[in-house]
Formats: sequence, structure tokens, C-alpha cells
Amino acid sequence: MTFRQKAAFGIGAVGKDMVYALSASYTMYFYQDVLGLSATFVGLILMIARIFDAVNDPFMGVLVAKTRTRWGRFRPWLFTGTVLNAIVLYALFAAPSLEEAGLMVYFSIVYILWGVTYTMMDIPYWSMIPAVTKTVSDRESLSVIGRTCAGVGSAIIAMLTMLLVGVLGGDNERAGFRWVALIVAVIFVIAEILCCVFFNENSQSKMETASVKDMFSALFRNDQAMVVVLSIVLINSALYLTSNFVIYFFKYDFGGANWKGDYTLFSTVGGAAQILGMMVLYPLLRKKLSGTKVFGLSLIIALGAYALLLAICLLGFSGSLPLLFVPCVLIFACNGMLSVLTTLFLSNSVDYGQLKTGRREESVIFSMQTFVVKAASGVAVFLTGIGLDIIGLQGNTDETGPIAAQSPETLLGLRLMMTILPMIVLVIVLILFRRKFTLTDDRVKEIVEELRTGSTAKEDGND
Repeated sequence: MTFRQKAAFGIGAVGKDMVYALSASYTMYFYQDVLGLSATFVGLILMIARIFDAVNDPFMGVLVAKTRTRWGRFRPWLFTGTVLNAIVLYALFAAPSLEEAGLMVYFSIVYILWGVTYTMMDIPYWSMIPAVTKTVSDRESLSVIGRTCAGVGSAIIAMLTMLLVGVLGGDNERAGFRWVALIVAVIFVIAEILCCVFFNENSQSKMETASVKDMFSALFRNDQAMVVVLSIVLINSALYLTSNFVIYFFKYDFGGANWKGDYTLFSTVGGAAQILGMMVLYPLLRKKLSGTKVFGLSLIIALGAYALLLAICLLGFSGSLPLLFVPCVLIFACNGMLSVLTTLFLSNSVDYGQLKTGRREESVIFSMQTFVVKAASGVAVFLTGIGLDIIGLQGNTDETGPIAAQSPETLLGLRLMMTILPMIVLVIVLILFRRKFTLTDDRVKEIVEELRTGSTAKEDGND
């Protein structure tokens, strides 16, 4: 592995996750608040599209595995999917002026096309890792580079999107989003072209794929994997609910002429806290506590942070950004630790499943993780849409006018939705784990030893 190859792979991750973050974070806001569609309708389409996208992943994997061209197996899909996705991304945020019914049809078609074209390039991108090298250390290095650079791409969008919307569009957010989408689309295409040119794959490599049936069959045979997967769904749903509501909170509740800058700063602090949780707090706590205890502690701290956020809002201190940073840091740092732990627990459940059923189904279990995270984001954004309509939030559809004033009841509902719903979800996770999860550190050591002993005995018998 050369530095050039690693750099090309990392650049590709930055570009593709800028696109994903822009779509995932701002589609609801753009079509509901800026263009005026029903939040429930927008949420429903987002949910349908993301669940369809999740189901589509393994089928795309099979299609890529069967591809044979002079340019390789992955790069033709990566290039084609990138160009198509960039065009659709621009179309998504450059919606023409249509009546409500026409805009609903336009949004439905374009967003589903966005999901399909993103899958076209995302599956080949990550599948290239085992194709470019057989060295375990190189594969681990590429995985770290890819995930880290993906985080950089998401952070860029969180930090700059609303600021650029204001700079490029002024008071006209519709025009601002159109310019931002164009800039991101161009960066995306350039990044993936560099990745395709400088990242060489091994055309003789083999690629294993899992069908949707395989994924669910492996999950249902493994009760501990099911507990972990359900927890991943719920934890991600809580985070998505918070992320989806917080932009409305800053625009209509926190308010102020500089609300976009305050929202950007809040998002940046949250992203930094999440990285801090994964890279600093988790290793420190893990030296003193078991994995299950760190998991429970993270859930309890997150619940306390949501309660603090609710208290700050209800007691009239929601206009203080420094105060809001306290629950923000706690919530996102805990989410970072929970992300690490659920990945670890899922890995341990593979060993458990092997001991229980005699089958080691690592690939299909981890494929299920991607599936359920996408499904969770779809459900969360649908609940966000329903919640916005229930509280009666009126979008700021006057493109050049002042920010629409909301009733006290609507603002109260927004505060409750932003805090109570995630708290309910995390309480369910806490109860589920305490009652159903059995893979403690000691139990995992026993399982590993039993598998090792059984494997040794089998080899001795064969001898």
C-alpha cells in the first residue's frame, strides 16, 4: 500500500460523506421548512426511500460481485454512481417552482433516485478494501482512514452548510441550498475521480455477498446479536431524532439574527464530543470498568443530559449557548462510546453464535448492521415529520421575509419532542440490555476458550 493509494481512498471518503451528510441532515428541513411540504409527507418518503435503500444494499453487492470489466469490478460502478448521484443531489436541492402536488411527486422521485445512485457508489467503495490488498494491517489501515475521512466529510457539512446558505443565498435559503448542493456535487465528483484513478484494485479478487434472507436468518438464530441490533436501531433513532429537531430549535426557539452561526457551533461541538467519546473517554473508562458497565453508564449519563437539556429549556435558559453546550457534549460523547460498544458487542455475538449453532456468520451479521442503521434513520426522520405536524410548526416558506413566529405551544412541543422522545428510546435500550444481554466480559472469555478448546480437540481427533 502506497501513500498515494491511501490518500486517494481517504479523499473518496471525504467526498462521498459530504454528499450523504448534506442529504441526511437537510432534506427534511429544505422541503418542509423552506419549500412548505407537509412534514409528515416528507418524513414518510424519507423513511420509505431509506428502508428501500437498506434492502437494496445486498442486491447491489451481488451485482458488483458479478461485474467484470477492463477497468476492474468496482471502479466502473464507483465512477458511474458518483456522476449520477451528483446530478441527482443538485436536482434534490434545486427543485423547480411547482404547485404542492407537483412538488410532492418531484421530491418522491428525486429522493428515491438519490438513494439508489448513492448505493451504486457506496457499496463498491467499501468493497474495494479487500480487493486492493491481502495484508491484514493494510486492510485495517484503510478501514481507519476511510472511517476517519468520512467523519471529516460529515463534519465539514455540519460546520459550513448553514453558514454557506446564508452567504450564498442571503435571506433566500432556497437559492443558498441550491448553490451549496452544486459546490458539494462538484467536490464529490472530483474526489471520486481521484479515488478511481489512483486506487488500483486486484481484478482477481473474490467478493463474498449476503442476501437479505441470509442476514435475517443469521440474526434470528442468534438471540444476542438480535439484542445488539435492536439496540443499534434504538440508539441511532435517538440520535437522529435529536439531530433532526435541533435545527428547528435553533431557528425558531433559540432564535437571533445569527442563529445559523450558533447552530453551526453547536453541531461542531457535538461532533467533536462524539469523537472525544470514542477516542478518549471510552479507553479511559474501559481500563476501570467492564464493557457492559460502560454501556449502562453511558446510557444513564445520556438520559441525565437530556433531562438537563429539558430543564434548561423549560426554565427559560434556552437562549444561553454556553449552557446548551453542557448537555450537548454529554449526549454526543456518550453516543460515541455507545457506538464503539455496540460494534464490540456485535463482534462478540458472532463468537456466541458460532458456539450456539456451529456456524460463524460474521459477514452477514455485520451486513445487518448497515441495514438496520439505514432503517433506523428512516424511522426517526418519519417520526420527526409527524412530530413537527403535531406541534403545528409553520415553516418559513416566505423566502425573503422574516423568520416565522411560532406559538408558545409549538415551541413547548418542540422542546419536548427534542428531549422526551430520545429519552424514551434510551430507556427502552437500558431495559432491553439489562434483561436480555448476557455477553459480559467474563462470559465472552469463556466462549472464546470453549471455541479454542473445541477447535483444538477437533484437530487432535483428526490427527
